[in-house]
Amino acid sequence: MKKILALLLALTMVFALCACGGSSAPTAEAPATEAPAAEAPAAEAPAAEAPAGDEIVLDVIICQYGPNTNEWFLGSGMNGTNFVDKFEAENPGVKLNLEVVSWNDVYTVVDTRIASGNAPDILNIDVFANYANEGLLMPVSEYCPDELFNDFFPSFIDQSVIDGVCWAVPDLASARALFYNVDMFEEVGVEVPTTWAELEDVSQAILDYYDGEVYPWGIDMTTDEGQAAFAYYTWGNGGGFVDADGNWALNSAENVEAIEYAVSLVKNGYTNPNPETQTRYDLQDMFAAGKMAMVIAPNSLPTYVSDKGGTINMATAGIPANEGKTGSSVGVMDRVMAFKDDAAPDQAARNEAIGKFLTFFYNPENYVGWVSMEGFLPAVNSAVEALVASDPSFAGWLDVLGSCQFYPTSMAEWDAVKQGVIAAEQNALTGADVQAELDALQTQIAG
Repeated sequence: MKKILALLLALTMVFALCACGGSSAPTAEAPATEAPAAEAPAAEAPAAEAPAGDEIVLDVIICQYGPNTNEWFLGSGMNGTNFVDKFEAENPGVKLNLEVVSWNDVYTVVDTRIASGNAPDILNIDVFANYANEGLLMPVSEYCPDELFNDFFPSFIDQSVIDGVCWAVPDLASARALFYNVDMFEEVGVEVPTTWAELEDVSQAILDYYDGEVYPWGIDMTTDEGQAAFAYYTWGNGGGFVDADGNWALNSAENVEAIEYAVSLVKNGYTNPNPETQTRYDLQDMFAAGKMAMVIAPNSLPTYVSDKGGTINMATAGIPANEGKTGSSVGVMDRVMAFKDDAAPDQAARNEAIGKFLTFFYNPENYVGWVSMEGFLPAVNSAVEALVASDPSFAGWLDVLGSCQFYPTSMAEWDAVKQGVIAAEQNALTGADVQAELDALQTQIAG
C-alpha cells in the first residue's frame, strides 16, 4: 500500500518549525471544508514475535509512477539492491509479496482481488474513502508507530480522515504548474499567458510561427488524469468539484463555462489532437521532444525530461485562469493503506509487520532516494532538509504550492465523480452538450 501524491498545504509552516530553508511544500489555502482532526495512533504495543519458524507474508501493491518504480522496488535501483531484498534482510520473519501495477490497471486489479476475498495487505493508490466506508480498511492507529505518524505533515493526514478516524497515510505528493519552453517563447516573441484570453492569443502565435509543427498547449482528458483537466479549468473559473459548503456542485455555471472553454482549445487546434487518448505522459514526451510549447505537469517533469534524453530550456509559471479569477495549482497526494484480514492467525504480529514496512519505507535513508529519483515531493518532515540540500530547486515549489487546491478524496463519492467528470469531458469532445453532461452527473452523485 504505497504511494500517495500531493497535498503540500502546510509545508511552509512545517519548514519554518523545522528551520529548513525551503521545499516543495505548499502554504496552500485550506480546503473549503476542513477535515476533522486525525485520530492519533495508540501507543505502540510491545513487539509481537512471529511464531517460531513461521513467517508473516505481506501482499503489497505499488502503483507504477515512472520508469524507476520497478527498478527501485524489485530490481537494483537502491544502490545495487532493491526495496524488497533490503527490507527482508533488515526485518527477518517478514516477507513481501510485492507487485508493481500500472495506474491504468490498478483499480481493476484491486477491485477484482477484493471481490475474490483476496485484498492486499498493503495498497498504494490515490482513493481510499470507498474502501473505508465499506469497512475494508484498518484505522491507521492500529499499525502505524507514533513516531512515524507524527512525522507526516498534518495537512496531508487530514485528507485521509473520515469522522475523526485516519484511514491512510500519505505516500508522496506532487504539485502541478505550467511548464513552458523558454526558447520557443523567445523565438516567437510572446509572454507567458496568465489569462484564458492571453492563452488563446499566445497559442495562435505559436501555431502560426511553427506552421502547425508544434502543439501550443497540452490537454489530457483520458481516464488516466482527466479529473486533473477538470480541476485546472474549473478552479481557474471560480468553480470546482464542491461549493463553499463542501457539497457537490459539478454542474455549476462556472464549471460548464470552463469545460466549454477547454473543449474550444481543442476545436481551435491549439492542443494535441487526441486529448481523450493522449495521457500526460504522452504530453510530457511531446514537450521533451520539442513538439509542445506548454504543458501542465507535476514538479517531476524536469526529471522525466532528463530521463528521456531531452534538453529543453524550461521554466514554470502559474496555470492561466479566466479574466478576474484566481489561478490554482493542483496538489495530488497518493496514499498507503492497510486492509483488514480477519483470517490472519496473529493480528498483533501482522499489524506490527505492516508498521515495520511503513517505518522502513519512510526512513530518510530509503525515502529520500525514492522521492528524489522520481522527482516527487515528500510527505514526511524528516525528508525535507535532505531533499533541499540535494536539490536547491526543490525550494522553488513553495510559490506554486501556495496556491494549491486538492481533490475532495475523503468524500465517499469521489471515485464515481472522478470517472464521471472524465466521461463528461470525453463526451463533450465529440459534441455532447456540457450542461447536460454535468447535470446528469450531478443528479447521479447528489440526487
